[in-house]
Amino acid sequence: MKTVLLLLTIVFFGCVQAQHAPRFYKDILAFKKQDTLQAPPANGILLIGSSSFTKWTDVQTYFPGYPIINRGFGGSTLPDVIRYSYDIILPYKPRQVLIYCGENDLASGDDVTADEVVQRFKTLFGIIRQNLPNTTISFISIKPSPSRAHIQAKVKAANKEIQAWLKTQKNAQFIDVYDAMLDDKKNMREELYVGDRLHMKPEGYAIWKKIITPYLIK
Repeated sequence: MKTVLLLLTIVFFGCVQAQHAPRFYKDILAFKKQDTLQAPPANGILLIGSSSFTKWTDVQTYFPGYPIINRGFGGSTLPDVIRYSYDIILPYKPRQVLIYCGENDLASGDDVTADEVVQRFKTLFGIIRQNLPNTTISFISIKPSPSRAHIQAKVKAANKEIQAWLKTQKNAQFIDVYDAMLDDKKNMREELYVGDRLHMKPEGYAIWKKIITPYLIK
């Protein structure tokens, strides 16, 4: 009887914990399981952030010879990445962290300002820098997504502020993909995106490859 009660108690609290698990908890558990099945490369190049990384499933083929670890989880904001930084950033001890995040923050509908995104990024940067002082931290600029044309003023402001701040930091890079994804008239290029006008086709990732490659740490 005591054994049955104990099992019921474990199941009950397990269900309660699952119901109250933070956003993307299952994604993080999946990453951890993946790491147990195949150890990620030591001293690698870590991609962290939102769906532009998540959907870059063949990213390793774009950067042959570089040890890529992709830990982007779709829909994430900077607070989400901060929450899980001790789970899917610091344990890898990467030589370089590439961050693509902030776009979902600005598009969240919560009136998140460019300044708030900058402060959130600085918080994430601080966590990485404090724990991994020799790691290069690279921020990929927020891209010009056609479905989010209405927030481009905030996107440009956030990019500008982050770029200026990173210039004051050591082992830090701002990788600007924004202008390269516009046409000659500075209009957004719809042909670079799939039907949702948010996520990229291979043509978009080809632009990213060309721009990002010179920044990768060998």
